[in-house]
Amino acid sequence: MTTPALERPPRPAPRHRASDLLAAYLPGSFFYSSTRGALLADGVHATVPTGSGPRATAVAEALEAARAAGVRDPLVVGALGFGPDAESCLVVPAVVRRADPLGAAPPAEPGPAESLQGWAVRQRPAPEEYEAGVRRALALIDDGGLRKVVLARCLELTARQEVPVPALLRRLARANPTAHAFAVDVTAPGDPATRTLVGASPELLVSRRGSEVVANPLAGSLPRVPGTSAEAEAENRRRVAALRTSDKDRREHALVAAQVGEVLGRFCSDLHVPAEPEVVGTPTMWHLSSRITGRLSDGPAVSSLALAEALHPTPAVCGVPVPEARAVIADLEPVDRGYFTGLVGWTGPDGDGEWVVTIRSAEVSERTVRLFAGAGIVEGSQPAAELAETSAKFRTLLRAIGMEDE
Repeated sequence: MTTPALERPPRPAPRHRASDLLAAYLPGSFFYSSTRGALLADGVHATVPTGSGPRATAVAEALEAARAAGVRDPLVVGALGFGPDAESCLVVPAVVRRADPLGAAPPAEPGPAESLQGWAVRQRPAPEEYEAGVRRALALIDDGGLRKVVLARCLELTARQEVPVPALLRRLARANPTAHAFAVDVTAPGDPATRTLVGASPELLVSRRGSEVVANPLAGSLPRVPGTSAEAEAENRRRVAALRTSDKDRREHALVAAQVGEVLGRFCSDLHVPAEPEVVGTPTMWHLSSRITGRLSDGPAVSSLALAEALHPTPAVCGVPVPEARAVIADLEPVDRGYFTGLVGWTGPDGDGEWVVTIRSAEVSERTVRLFAGAGIVEGSQPAAELAETSAKFRTLLRAIGMEDE
């Protein structure tokens, strides 16, 4: 007997291939991929009010309103800036498509590297001024009261023609298949042109699935030597060993892991913070990494975004103590970070979701690309080495736009 239409169970949402979602991305959409899966969101059912202070309550209300309006399995997607009063962009999309993870990706396609030439570059601050800022930060650390501060610098790039964001996103995702690739429309009211935040972050701030919580802070880094020659591989092995035993980098990482563990301990039982960090690699960097796991004490009562806001900013992108580090950043960095070292991700009505730190990212608007890179300053830091670290971190985006060879 045929089941009456009204009694048929709802069909499961169709699954797509991640590569198809990546190919379908257009500016104005939201794309996000990680080892957990990929999603592409289009249209705006509702915009989440984004005043100052925590946004998790407003997000929960927007999701409940969307469900009441008949939106099936609604999500909130978007980005939050670095500062407590920074701009943010959070929406309930009209359409969401999901896919399994990208997995092993084919070689990055040519994209903007072939079509964009003749870049104009402005460094803010200039390299020598950045080193002077590191020395000032070290003096403040020596005086006491400040244990770590992350100082960033900015590259403002201008091309002769409009930058093709979809091609840039595809290059980033395919060149960094284990990273969290994303593209978010962050155009604010009154902006003269569309602004897109695009990147491939290696750092998971927090993920929640049911009562299971995972955070994966990165701190303590060395540049990776490019190439596959025997000499390059030998030097990379040497750098991995040096990073594992570096007193300066291990102290920097311990500050971050301890703070993340302390915050998650307010919400989680069975919390596990590894006693020793591991070394993980990206195409351009080596990082000390700690995968911290826990189980929510009261079941799934706190959302992934609420956890993310409790953690943000970690010492990996700000410093210790946070108020003093924020003040030093405001004093020494000549360019407001905007969304750099903020959050990008998604959360659902059940509180599940995933949020990453917006590093290895850039804001693109027509012919301009603005990208940042930072380095953690602690006792024992060397200004020239911190400058070199930021230069190496820029390479992820510079490769994707064709300004540096693979």
